[in-house]
Amino acid sequence: MPNPRLTGLGSGLFCTVAMFLLGCLDQLLFGASPAVYGVLFLPVCVLTALWVRGGDVLSAPVVLPIAFAVGLLPVAEGGGGLLGRLMGLVTGLATQAGWLYGGTLLAAAIVLVRRVRWVRGRQRRG
Repeated sequence: MPNPRLTGLGSGLFCTVAMFLLGCLDQLLFGASPAVYGVLFLPVCVLTALWVRGGDVLSAPVVLPIAFAVGLLPVAEGGGGLLGRLMGLVTGLATQAGWLYGGTLLAAAIVLVRRVRWVRGRQRRG
């Protein structure tokens, strides 16, 4: 199992690119299924929360909703043009809020546990 340590910016790039690619994959394989996209969001949340560095761990729950929205672009169904795509994105965010909140809360729980362990480890050394 790889154990990378991403910076706050690196974790944001990782989860944003991963969600966009998973959104495109969902579009190609499953015909833009929002449920499949939501399920694929959960492992990305866990990996982002586990792979970010100890000092930057609090940035993980912040970048995940942004990545969810970026990845939702290929999945969102909308009419033609920019306004139709934007309306599809807003509708997708509203209807898939459960997956968004669930994944973000899962990452926040992992981050809080990691942060407490990191702070206690620094106190013991110091």
